[in-house]
Amino acid sequence: MRTRHLTRLIALVLAGIAGCKSEYTIADPPEQPTLDTQVRQNIGGWGVVPILPVAQQNPALVELGRSLFFDKILSGNRDVACATCHTMADHATDALSLPIGTGGVSDGTTRTLGAGRQFVPRNAPSLLNQGLGLFYLFWDGRVNEEGGIGQFRTPAGVTIPPQASSLLAAQAMLPVLNRTEMRGLSGDRDVAGNPNELATIPDEQPPQVWAAAMRRLLAIQEYQAKFAAAYPSIPASSLGFAHAANAIAAFEIQAFTHSNSPFDRFLAGENRAMSTEEKRGALLFFGKARCSTCHSGPLLGGQSFANVGVPQIGPGVGAAAPLDIGRGEEVQFQEYRFAFRVQPLRNVELTAPYFHSGAYATLEAVVRHYNNADSAQKNYDPTNLTPAVRAEYHGDAATKLAVLETLDFRLREPLRLTAIEQSQLVAFLKSLTDPAARDLSSIAP
Repeated sequence: MRTRHLTRLIALVLAGIAGCKSEYTIADPPEQPTLDTQVRQNIGGWGVVPILPVAQQNPALVELGRSLFFDKILSGNRDVACATCHTMADHATDALSLPIGTGGVSDGTTRTLGAGRQFVPRNAPSLLNQGLGLFYLFWDGRVNEEGGIGQFRTPAGVTIPPQASSLLAAQAMLPVLNRTEMRGLSGDRDVAGNPNELATIPDEQPPQVWAAAMRRLLAIQEYQAKFAAAYPSIPASSLGFAHAANAIAAFEIQAFTHSNSPFDRFLAGENRAMSTEEKRGALLFFGKARCSTCHSGPLLGGQSFANVGVPQIGPGVGAAAPLDIGRGEEVQFQEYRFAFRVQPLRNVELTAPYFHSGAYATLEAVVRHYNNADSAQKNYDPTNLTPAVRAEYHGDAATKLAVLETLDFRLREPLRLTAIEQSQLVAFLKSLTDPAARDLSSIAP
């Protein structure tokens, strides 16, 4: 009897278990999104899209611009060209923390200051992809289209002629006015010992400087022919420096646009274009590291300003000299003190040293800076700079405190990235390099 009861009890229990199993099925865990899917989800919302090809430029205009870009005739002392600070060997920059303009000795990374000269106050940004429609140019954004497309805003006292065809052309008109970069000092003589007539013109007369530069160009038969080919419907008497600037801009657009990086190919749907490490770096860039809160849009930057705590190096700019308060010099609001344009990141691997003062020589150092900007500013080691630039470092406590007072709110707390995460972030930044941008040697005439 007892055995029958036990058998019945076991049967009831088993029946109950079977009933529960049929009524309450345990669902499989949801399938985790692939790494590719995660990256694409993180990118969404930041305005990052593949870059379309640029319009084909007029070949005659490009050829004129190429000649002008490499010709030292545009400098007052006939000793520097656009290509002096934007060399092909250094990916359209000069690989120096701070550029050396007119009066310098030698070329490239061996270039040194001439007697009585000073450094150009800010790092020479690469010209790679500068022709892709940036809204702000220069580190402080002082050349822009804030008034509307084609309405060029420039430094006080400088009015860009209406013949300038683009913001890039407007930018090309300014270095020839700058005494440190190209124009030279009153009393200078050029490399042939002749008086520098561009330097004798008062600073308040930019049109006269441009007119003098054009007289130089149009006195040369080869340039007469090249301007005629580029502007067949405009008589030589009506040509102005804006026409030369348009040609330089056309050349820069044609020569320096490189937007076929692994990241671009990934954006276009080619999942295998990026490595696993690069993709994990992208997750950090568009997530935990918060890079995309500044570096967004098609060019991953270029349209905003931020104080990221960069060390102060150089002779300074304007009323704030020997310091450089960046955007604060142009826009008189406290929050813009020490803020500089958020640089576009396409091909960033190739354009060291980094930041407006050329403070860091590697992407690894840049990522370490962002990981703890407060500490990086306070403990910056200037020994990685060349001795001449090292002497330009402003490392006193008051300067460090002044920079940190308006540090961007996104960097007031450390990012707490691990060493592995920092390495992954650097890998992603290198995925922004178009292989064709690695060797620009064929561009030089």
